[in-house]
Amino acid sequence: MTRKMVTLFAVLMLMVVLSACGKPSASNQSESGTNTPSQAPSEAPAAEEGATTHDANARIASMSIHITNNLLALGIKPAGSVVGGDVKDFLPHVADRLQGSAKLGVVTDPDMESVLALKPDVIYLDEIYSGDDQEKFEKIAPAISIDMEQGTWRDHLTRIAQQVGKEKEAEAFIKEYAAKAERVKGLINAELGEDAKVMAIRMTAKELRVMGMKRPVGPIMFEDLALHPATGVEKITEDPYAVISQEVLPDFDADAIFVIISKGNEAKAKFDELAKNLVWQNLKAVKNNHVYVLDGQKWLDYSSIGHSMALDDAEKLFAK
Repeated sequence: MTRKMVTLFAVLMLMVVLSACGKPSASNQSESGTNTPSQAPSEAPAAEEGATTHDANARIASMSIHITNNLLALGIKPAGSVVGGDVKDFLPHVADRLQGSAKLGVVTDPDMESVLALKPDVIYLDEIYSGDDQEKFEKIAPAISIDMEQGTWRDHLTRIAQQVGKEKEAEAFIKEYAAKAERVKGLINAELGEDAKVMAIRMTAKELRVMGMKRPVGPIMFEDLALHPATGVEKITEDPYAVISQEVLPDFDADAIFVIISKGNEAKAKFDELAKNLVWQNLKAVKNNHVYVLDGQKWLDYSSIGHSMALDDAEKLFAK
């Protein structure tokens, strides 16, 4: 081999080596084939492509009661969770499912010492409440932030299911929920009539509210159960509810009224006072015994398990 041929061969070999060095390895590529930088331990994995990003048996710290309840719907109990702001504890309708889980404060004031002591493998955050503190949480464990204001509870459940490889369980839950909603809808229509107009009110210690078309109550009542909103309820779209005086209750002309009474003696006393008022007693729904007291914790819980339990609540009321 001549010196010229040897030199040419060496150059060709060098080009091959350089080409190989510039090519991303299979383990460093996404499914789409584009470069994916190696992920630092503190970075939250994305679920847009539906890939499992942590094991379902991982030690999870949930910094949202709604995320917690979506995890429970998938059969996953977090190692720790924030508690309800009103009850300062796990929500009553899921407390039995969270036995042994650590309490991590409330979403607006998390107990960071408890989170640290938990030694979680992953932390779930509600972007609205904890997004600004994500870096603080990521110093403890990888954090997955979910905007709970975007999409429906079905979207939230599906997103979490993607993170833990439980897509089939999420699909089954949603399918079962749809069947349950159809069944409950039939029971309600059988008692009230298919054209009945309904409204939901909530009595708190300070005020009387009419629940509107937005979450948490509106979607399940007027979409999932396809009930007809009482006159004026359809206009309450900017906020979850409108504060009213008891004198305007007749204006809604409701055939049925669903009642949520907030926790505490004051709210109960306020509703008892309303029930004695002639304005209330003369309402069409009251005269026809079409007033139904709901389990507020379930109906106000905008999560997959909350909505499913709310349907169970309605089924018991109308299956009597």
